[in-house]
Amino acid sequence: MATAKLVQLDGGEGTLEVPDALVTGRVHQDLLFRAVQSYLTNQRQGTHATKTRAQVAGSGRKVWPQKHTGRARHGDRRSPIWVGGGTTFGPQPREYEYKLPKKMRRQALLSAIRDRFQSDRVVILDRIEFPEGPKTKAAIALLERLELPWEEKSVLVVVSGEEFGIPVKKSFSNLPKVECMPAMSVHTYDILKHEWLVLTAGALKELATRVGLGEGEGTVNGDGA
Repeated sequence: MATAKLVQLDGGEGTLEVPDALVTGRVHQDLLFRAVQSYLTNQRQGTHATKTRAQVAGSGRKVWPQKHTGRARHGDRRSPIWVGGGTTFGPQPREYEYKLPKKMRRQALLSAIRDRFQSDRVVILDRIEFPEGPKTKAAIALLERLELPWEEKSVLVVVSGEEFGIPVKKSFSNLPKVECMPAMSVHTYDILKHEWLVLTAGALKELATRVGLGEGEGTVNGDGA
């Protein structure tokens, strides 16, 4: 088990033991690329379409006789060479889905978490809660106490499923460079597009389970533990 610093919501500090595989090990750059490519590709709707000459409105009558006019031979005005005619080889609706195997998705997520740990851009909290309801000021005060440059750098706040309620979600929603989401919904792309990662102890356990490290149970020590 590796030891990480744990910041407690009430102001104390302690330590948290996390699985070594989350902190040390190889960061698979190729898997990170594939995971991001898969995520962005799957966002494409694929609803783009153009009309062929069979679909555009217009008469099928020949515009002028084939011979004896001195002009080029033409068919109807739905031909692609006429203004308002059909489009040749234009885009048609299609499915862009690019799905990675489950093991590759797990390893990509694990590599993204490792990258943030190894670059020392992870902050771990024992929990996040706003008992008085959604308050942006409370969220800002928390980020500033963690000494995070949330106004200049993007921050991803990941909480457990139990913590992800309206008070927590809405408290961060007005901060343009801060995003909050539950651990079970985090994608590799979400971690990579933000420069800082804030995790709660509960979220860390859920992420450990997602990447195949069992329950990810850690031992908490320190003030108030």
